[in-house]
Amino acid sequence: MSDLKSQKRIAADVLGVGEDRVWIDPEETDKVGDAITRQDIRNLVEGGTIQKRDEEGTSRSRAREKRTQKAKGRRKGQGSRKGTKTARKSEKDEWMEKIRALRSRLKQMKEDGDVTQKQYRTLYDKAKGGFFRNTSHLENFVEEEME
Repeated sequence: MSDLKSQKRIAADVLGVGEDRVWIDPEETDKVGDAITRQDIRNLVEGGTIQKRDEEGTSRSRAREKRTQKAKGRRKGQGSRKGTKTARKSEKDEWMEKIRALRSRLKQMKEDGDVTQKQYRTLYDKAKGGFFRNTSHLENFVEEEME
């Protein structure tokens, strides 16, 4: 087998790719060895003796798999978190979520007749003041204190 370094270099230049992406047919090495001009190389490219290999990219399969896992709620543990608790969900958003749940539960309790209008008002004010941790705390308070 003859040394095809210069042919490979010229072919890379003609094809506009790197030398690693140039493929030379191993059965036609004698013909390629005889090619010394750029025109000779172009003719071999047209004939299919010299070809350019496809570009190798980074596979997205692992990224896709990771995305589907995250969509299911996986990979969100302590070790995956960066930033503070408030960076992931602001204190305001957390408060809005909590107060809306408390107020809707209070409204429901009033409509069901579990609390009177006067009790509703005091509980509403307590909720606004941040007295209740969550709706179950509110319900326990109503059961124990109000009755």
